[in-house]
Amino acid sequence: MAPFAPIVCIVDFHHARGPEVETWLGVEEGTDPATDNEWPLLPFMALSDGAHASTEDFSYFTLRREATGSHPATSLFGISCTRQLDANELINRPADVTRSTVQKAVVVISDSPQHFGAVKPKLGAVTEAWFAQRDFTDLEIMQRFQESLPTLLKNQEGETDPYFGISLRELIHEFKWQTLVLFKSALLQPKMLFFGSHCERLCMMQFALISLIPGLIRHLQDSADPKFNTHEEHLVQPTSLKTSERASLLAYMGLPLQLFGRGSLFGPYTPLQQLDMLADHGTKSYIVGSTNSLLLQQKDRYSDILINLDEHTIGISSPSLRNALALSTPDRRFIDFLTQTVADTWDETNPSRPKDHGYAGSEEFIRMQFEEYLLAMLSAVKYKLYTDKNKDNQNFISDYEGDPSSEFSHDWVESWMHTENFRIWHKFTDSHLFDIVDPKHPFSGGLTIDDVQRRLAQQVAEMHLDERLQVSREAIGKQLAVGQKKVSSAFNNLWAEMEALREAQRKKMEEQRKQRESEPPSPSAEKGVGVRCKFYVSFFIYLSFPLTESETSTSSTMHSVCICPCTLKTLVHTCTFFHFHLKPRYSY
Repeated sequence: MAPFAPIVCIVDFHHARGPEVETWLGVEEGTDPATDNEWPLLPFMALSDGAHASTEDFSYFTLRREATGSHPATSLFGISCTRQLDANELINRPADVTRSTVQKAVVVISDSPQHFGAVKPKLGAVTEAWFAQRDFTDLEIMQRFQESLPTLLKNQEGETDPYFGISLRELIHEFKWQTLVLFKSALLQPKMLFFGSHCERLCMMQFALISLIPGLIRHLQDSADPKFNTHEEHLVQPTSLKTSERASLLAYMGLPLQLFGRGSLFGPYTPLQQLDMLADHGTKSYIVGSTNSLLLQQKDRYSDILINLDEHTIGISSPSLRNALALSTPDRRFIDFLTQTVADTWDETNPSRPKDHGYAGSEEFIRMQFEEYLLAMLSAVKYKLYTDKNKDNQNFISDYEGDPSSEFSHDWVESWMHTENFRIWHKFTDSHLFDIVDPKHPFSGGLTIDDVQRRLAQQVAEMHLDERLQVSREAIGKQLAVGQKKVSSAFNNLWAEMEALREAQRKKMEEQRKQRESEPPSPSAEKGVGVRCKFYVSFFIYLSFPLTESETSTSSTMHSVCICPCTLKTLVHTCTFFHFHLKPRYSY
């Protein structure tokens, strides 16, 4: 069977008819692959909901290729680049362009997504250059791009691990311990729904997740339709093993686990028009993504687990799935180790690689850790099946204490043993895999004080207590400064008033003295001289003010002032106005 040659199409958003395929490149003249393969939803997959909000956006999707006399039915994969242009900038504006903006998508369709990492930058550059021409009738640059694709893909075949998608470091940095929850959830084959307003990031997150299963991206031929099952039909159990070769070891251990076979679907971007397939009775599980918020209103119908990338949340609606995804102590220790390693080597300027450019915390480091985890899990489950089969054999001697698979969570193992990918894996693998890989969790062991301390430290960090305390300290300091300013202002005003009163009293006494000097002396008056103004009242003035508007506690400042009784009445009125408290102490 000849390999599928990549083809290119251009999708236009027509103001009246909506998204539609405008041109095909790389196909025989007069043929329409969309009609031949029944792809009525291709335009909606290429132009994602919300793409108009971005200058450039990418969409990834799967298509069913119908069977012909020369090839069976299989899956194809599409990547589209969407851009828009102000209609007034067009050199030749067609009559049917009535809107202010022209939106188009350039689509590449291939038989495997494993080289999309190399296709994407070239697709983006070509689309940008085509839009810069401001003349969409000139397709020369598109024609040359399509002709170069076979050579581009052939040059990529030498790469051993053509991974693409969001960086695993970013995945762990964002979801932390829940990264392992997502990984184990995918193995249970539930209905996983990813939601996000940015289509490219939505798709990349899903590809990053499935890339944690070694070799799966190379074996997605059944992912476009739940009716496909060619992988199992052509699968043969390995009979030999070269332990020195990683590929041989992975194949002998039954990898990749086939998440997408009969009853399963993979749709990185799934438009609303495809919901009928998700709700079909024959669709038992899927990993799909959507940018339309309307789907959130029916999340319980279309998902067992919802990953909201905009809100960074994971919601599990299925109680049985929630119980199965509870991480064991060794699981938490494993993912905490990876999370801490990524955090210690995090570089904000380049999140995809460690700041020290070392191996620890790198993409390859993370993949190897998950590969070791997965191989140990497969071995432990095989050992569990072997011991259960021989539990009544009196001559059977176990090499391990207890059930090693329980360290991966007993509920999760029981749930996984009822999935399709387990059935296929168990059918085509040797019963003694535990002789090849030690059936032991990489971070085995019971709960220790270090585990408790690490979890407490991480929970404190996740609660952002330091940030919250800093905000509280700043608020308290600000309120104290305001309070001090109010007190200072009130005291200065009071002091000025008292000085004015004292000055007025002094002038009054001076006038009385001059008046007495001008009058003839009186014996009775002389007796009273020296005692008339010798009676003073000493007051303690308490200045009370609140620290903040919401606090009831008060702080007091005390001042002692000697005042002549004749000014007492005026002072009392003044202090009452300023809400101060007077505590008299008499002195002679």
